[in-house]
Amino acid sequence: MNSMKFQFTWLAVALLCGAHLGAQAVTPLAPQGDDEVLEVLPTITRNRPAPAQRAAHLPTASRPDPASAIRQARADIALARQTGETRHWGRAQAVLAPWWDHADAPPDLAVLQATVQQGRHEFEAARRVLEAALAREPGHAQGWLNLAALERLSARYAQSWVACDAVARAGQAFYAQACRFETVSLQGRHDEAASGLQRLIAQATDVGQRSWLWSLLAECRERAGQDSAAALAYRTSLALEADLYTAIAHADLLLRQGDATNALATLATLPETDAVLIRRGAAWRRQGDSRWTGVSAVLAERNAELRRRGDDPTLHGRELALAALWLTDDAKQALALARQNLLLQREPLDWWVALQSALRARDSAAVADISAQIRVAGLRDARLGIAAPATTTRSAGRTREAT
Repeated sequence: MNSMKFQFTWLAVALLCGAHLGAQAVTPLAPQGDDEVLEVLPTITRNRPAPAQRAAHLPTASRPDPASAIRQARADIALARQTGETRHWGRAQAVLAPWWDHADAPPDLAVLQATVQQGRHEFEAARRVLEAALAREPGHAQGWLNLAALERLSARYAQSWVACDAVARAGQAFYAQACRFETVSLQGRHDEAASGLQRLIAQATDVGQRSWLWSLLAECRERAGQDSAAALAYRTSLALEADLYTAIAHADLLLRQGDATNALATLATLPETDAVLIRRGAAWRRQGDSRWTGVSAVLAERNAELRRRGDDPTLHGRELALAALWLTDDAKQALALARQNLLLQREPLDWWVALQSALRARDSAAVADISAQIRVAGLRDARLGIAAPATTTRSAGRTREAT
């Protein structure tokens, strides 16, 4: 999951990523306690000067101060998450350019590079950078958190658990527990995950931590098919601190329930990212409001601009599929885009979009194939028509479901 919660530790931000907006945060921390706030980011403004041009091959002696680069890259990453504007990922990359793809880059900076790559949906590249950094510094808690989130995004739950264990070995027990609870919830152990997250909420003393944990609990409840409890948890999270990703997830729940009015209220103050516009357009269309046609035109122009720049719009296949499904009524195109997106990322929403597209296209073979893939991955989510198993074979707290 992603976050605009700047006033709590970056370790928590790492767990907020899932997906939709790219997401993990970035440096290893050594607090005296699990709930200690280690850093408050400086105030971020939109009119600061653009960073210096990329200089990827500067000799080591000519590189700028790593600590300054870390601070600036963090600020750019935070702004990218807050606004959904992709240019801020580019600014972060420019700051990191002297160390980008260098084998001798300090692990902190390598993990930041992976964060930027993840924000751009370059997931395999991010995984390679993280694995190399962790091979050099196995106690880097932030790197392990990022890797755990990447593994969940790829529906590799056993590997995510291994990374969560490494977070614990790195001395971050609080975040390791949250990491594990999110993982086991995806595998269908919803009650166990919900109870654990509620215990962590009771322990948390920082408002940002509590907001983040409530958002994890909301997703857990939604996967369990407990929509009323999920909606309450989303509202609680957002009341504590505003967050782009959480607001979008709440809007998705409301749209799924047919509540376009409250979905629009949830989306009202959010930046006009593609994900936000698609949901506004869908809500307006369901209300018979003609403004949805303008949304469709804006999205088409944005995709055309990406192609003119030489970028690949299919890296954002989830949004393309949703637009085809909700705004242009092209279920076959939505299905093709959604299945291509599953090659890149496999979060619950990605599976949901694929299944909905297949159902709308009346492609029973695709429905059966996608459902089979979900079961093989080990994901258990009531929204997908795949409930948690009655029993789960476990040993020493680990799941033995297929991954």
